[in-house]
Amino acid sequence: MQGRRRFSRGGILALALVAGGFAVPGTPAHADPLGVIAGETLDVKADTLDVDVDKGTAVLQGDVRAQLGDLVVLCPKVEVRYDKAPRVRWARGTGGVTARVKGIEARASVVEVDVARRRVKLSGGVRLTRGRGWLRAKYATIDIATRKVSLRGVKGSIPVEAPAR
Repeated sequence: MQGRRRFSRGGILALALVAGGFAVPGTPAHADPLGVIAGETLDVKADTLDVDVDKGTAVLQGDVRAQLGDLVVLCPKVEVRYDKAPRVRWARGTGGVTARVKGIEARASVVEVDVARRRVKLSGGVRLTRGRGWLRAKYATIDIATRKVSLRGVKGSIPVEAPAR
């Protein structure tokens, strides 16, 4: 159950870990999952994957889907920069990003993950919804280490329970 409590933290890394399982040249391919976060397997699907080993970059395109437990992230394109390990250093999802977890849906034009700084930024029409409640923002930042979310330029509607009579 502890792994499930970390979806917010680990889930944010899902996009950043899309390329985490790239094979190093000379390493045989195998069927292990692309990544495991807090005991959960990261499953990835895309129409195409292009890797430039020399530059340390990768691009997933076409109906990109990353799933980590209950978290599902969808977008048309994900660009990744990684080191020689390969460890992802930076990832950017574009073209309209949707993330869903436990009844919460987040939408934005772009999501950027800076692994070194442990920060995520959502920008371009950010919208968070849960049930009848919703929030819009110019952008949102998430500190992965502290699990704190900050929104700027916020507008929304949060349902309030009626008092018992």
